[in-house]
Amino acid sequence: MKSITINGSQRESVGKKSTKALRNAGQVPCVLYGGDKPVHFSAPELAFSKLVYTPNAHTVVINLENGEVLNAVLQDIQFHPVTDRILHIDFYQLFEDKEIALNIPVNLVGNSRGVKNGGVLRRNNRKLRIKALPANLPDFIEIDITPLKIGDKVAVGDLPSEDYTFLHSDNTVVCQVRTSRTAVEDEEEEEELEEGAEAPATEAAEATQE
Repeated sequence: MKSITINGSQRESVGKKSTKALRNAGQVPCVLYGGDKPVHFSAPELAFSKLVYTPNAHTVVINLENGEVLNAVLQDIQFHPVTDRILHIDFYQLFEDKEIALNIPVNLVGNSRGVKNGGVLRRNNRKLRIKALPANLPDFIEIDITPLKIGDKVAVGDLPSEDYTFLHSDNTVVCQVRTSRTAVEDEEEEEELEEGAEAPATEAAEATQE
């Protein structure tokens, strides 16, 4: 998984007054959990643009002024209800030997047969939650929808998961192709049905001749 580096300054004071002063200076107060003790730090608001305003998932490398380097993932973020400015961010520290749960975006590729025939592609889950070691976290989960016909669907149980575990039931639907008023019969299906109907008729004719 791709990483984004955040250069931060460790906070000595965590009171309301100091937090307000940080925000007024364009800094975002942050807390890193998961280690021996919480680490309080701040970083410029602009430093989080590629991490927050994107559908992609990233790990984070936090470089502190004291030389400490910490690996983490975004856990929670608070926005101002009116201005949408970032008020506070919580991170969770990563360790190579400990699994982490994370929401991973789903990337659909290909052109569905069902959609070509007028069906409607429905994305039931744009992200899936998985559990894995940091080294096995994928950038995204890719699904080829090319073979999907009208009425077909892809569930979590249909997806490979060798390097990670899905935190959903196997029957959780990820995407499906639903019918619509403009839908037409699948030409390949019609040909298969016709071939299937012709075979018994041919066999019967041969048996009569014998």
